[in-house]
Amino acid sequence: MNLSLYTVSAFLIIDTDGHRVLAKYYNPKGHPNGESKKLTTLKEQRAFEKGLFQKTKKAGGDIILYDSHLAVYKHSLDLIFYIIGDPSENELMLHAALVAFLDAVGMLLRNQVEKRGVLENLDLVLLCLDETIDDGIIVETDSTTIASRVSRPRADTTEIVINEQTLLSAYQTVKEKMQQRIGQL
Repeated sequence: MNLSLYTVSAFLIIDTDGHRVLAKYYNPKGHPNGESKKLTTLKEQRAFEKGLFQKTKKAGGDIILYDSHLAVYKHSLDLIFYIIGDPSENELMLHAALVAFLDAVGMLLRNQVEKRGVLENLDLVLLCLDETIDDGIIVETDSTTIASRVSRPRADTTEIVINEQTLLSAYQTVKEKMQQRIGQL
């Protein structure tokens, strides 16, 4: 029985021309299937990405077994998002993580999940990825939780800021009102 955590070998975003937008490769420590083919060099990674893109560039399926790796993927407007795992990994868990990540990014980018929006907000995308996958281990599959942890806190507009300028203007207002009252007597 496999009692390990759900692990990911890589997370990729490739545009519809086959160019890498974002790639993060993981080497989970202590995974029972550690003997699987590793993508350690840039040359191996690029070759893997190119072949994977050729197999998945047409919209259609959600999952493929490619080069002894399990790839779960989703097409967006001009991007393809991939989560790569070991062939023995639970594909439903990988799919849930990918869907949660995409939904969280969609919330943060106001449903503008396209290449330009991803590149302009790469910091938010990477934070979403870090909240979803930590060192190759899936840690969150709830998109609302991921988005709330990543979103920038908004300033509270009901909070009254008191500084020297506001105190001086309040003093001037009270002074004018007192002069008006004294003038009426």
